[in-house]
Amino acid sequence: MSSEKFSFKPIGFLYTPFTNPKTTPIQPLYDNDLEGTLEVNEEYVEGLKDLEGFSHIYVIYQPHATGRPKLRIKPLMQNVERGIFATRAHRRPNPLGLAVLKLEKIEGNILYVTGVDMLDGTAVIDIKPYCDRFDKVVNARGGWTQSCAEEGE
Repeated sequence: MSSEKFSFKPIGFLYTPFTNPKTTPIQPLYDNDLEGTLEVNEEYVEGLKDLEGFSHIYVIYQPHATGRPKLRIKPLMQNVERGIFATRAHRRPNPLGLAVLKLEKIEGNILYVTGVDMLDGTAVIDIKPYCDRFDKVVNARGGWTQSCAEEGE
């Protein structure tokens, strides 16, 4: 096993209305219409061919302004510390984020998306299509999140 470092080159950047980490939504569940754009670098535009037929995309991104990594954190509205790998918090040993965004349209190298909860200028590492035929998980469990009250309860 090798412990050498590796790096990624962004394929583009996400542009959102959020410039302050403290006021950026944590999850887009309750504000699913938050709009943004994903600008793909020109050298990768050819790779967007056939993506317009998908309603949603996975976006793998590198969050910035996350602070030092932590192995335990208290998630929002929780009084219990959780292991970082049992959360979606960004303060990870390798800060990578994963989002499912609704793909509204593509114009050239610009993807118009909804469901954003990232800071403006976030680097995009990869884009993959969401395929309900293959990605749907039947009888999935939500771990500790299943005991959280829904907003408004």
